[in-house]
Amino acid sequence: MEGTSRARDTATLVCVTHQNLRITIVGLNYAPEPTGIAPYTTRLAEMLVTEGHIVHVLTGYPHYPEWKLQDGYSGWQKTEIVNSVKVKRLRHFIPNRLSNVNRMHLELSFGVRLLFARWHRPDVVLIVSPSLFATALVLLRSKIGIGRTLTGVWVQDIYSRGLEETGTGSSLQTRIMKKFEGLVFRSATKVTVIHKRFRKYLVNDLGVKYEDIGVIGNWTHLKKRHQIDRESTRLELGWGNETVVLHAGNMGVKQALGNVVNAARAADDSSSNVRFVLLGGGNQKDRIQELSSDVDRIQFISPLSDEAFQAALHAADILLVNEMSGLREMAVPSKLTSYFSAGLPIIAATEHDSTTAGEIESSEAGVRIAPDRPDELLEVVLKLANDPALSQKLGRAGKLYAENALSEEAAIIKYSAWLRDLATAK
Repeated sequence: MEGTSRARDTATLVCVTHQNLRITIVGLNYAPEPTGIAPYTTRLAEMLVTEGHIVHVLTGYPHYPEWKLQDGYSGWQKTEIVNSVKVKRLRHFIPNRLSNVNRMHLELSFGVRLLFARWHRPDVVLIVSPSLFATALVLLRSKIGIGRTLTGVWVQDIYSRGLEETGTGSSLQTRIMKKFEGLVFRSATKVTVIHKRFRKYLVNDLGVKYEDIGVIGNWTHLKKRHQIDRESTRLELGWGNETVVLHAGNMGVKQALGNVVNAARAADDSSSNVRFVLLGGGNQKDRIQELSSDVDRIQFISPLSDEAFQAALHAADILLVNEMSGLREMAVPSKLTSYFSAGLPIIAATEHDSTTAGEIESSEAGVRIAPDRPDELLEVVLKLANDPALSQKLGRAGKLYAENALSEEAAIIKYSAWLRDLATAK
């Protein structure tokens, strides 16, 4: 039945295509990177090819979330076919330590390569931001090159808001970034964002015209699996009968995972039957491991393949989103789309008025608690562990939300329509 449904969905996608386009997608991150923006850029490119569009991808060398070049990649550039998509990889700077300066160096090195790369005479260029500085260089080329190239920017994160909320930039740096980011987005033909709160910020703070901004949310990018052997997966991962709280994805500054370390330490102190699991990589992973060297009830798992990742999600008991205090609107955690589809209760340690809190409220799939409150985190974990009826209710709500609001097919149809409108923009 699932195969028939997928065939029908694919047929629907083809039917709604009125114009096949030449599309060049420009984005720093792409498969085989397992997390973050890469899965969305990758899947969009693949589905656009399925629709009959001619798609070329210009991307970087895989390095995220470990921030080091993946094995098997070398040279100045590399061309390959990935699931029927023509992909050209351009080598760029990869920092050993992430900072604002190193991030700028990374993006500019990629952007300079894009200035001189072949774009394949596209009808439209879709630019994925971040990276913002590379986006600026692509837009510059589109305006000074021969002919007018129609450009759309797909906004996954907002830089200036990130500087404000994480405190990683001074007030002067934040003001400069806000002006620069607004100039970049206003220079595009059209912009699409992944949340309506992003559009509000782009209009009110960055001066982008409301009518130039579309809103298309991210989708659940993991493929449906008929069966997952929960017990064998738990055995493989070393999990017993304890309550497993899984945080999956990037381990960076904005995840503030010291909170999880302290919750695990509190679980040690109270001998609670709980295990906190951090799955993934990131520039803060080594620091978090060092902080937890004396903690028993915490486990680290390196990034997994899509199939193993999905099995791990389903084998856990509770899924966790942890954000630093003060984080509100800079990003929508990509992990949420996967979490909802797993059908498990979610705990979101985040500000009450954050974008993440809004998603938890809309889905009714979890419990929000204050950030940086490890005792409260452990308390809610134990409450859910002792209330299976509530856990099942939250898990069912998340799964229903994923099916109704986060459909991959519906999102791709919207993007295809948006790109066709972009191709006719004046």
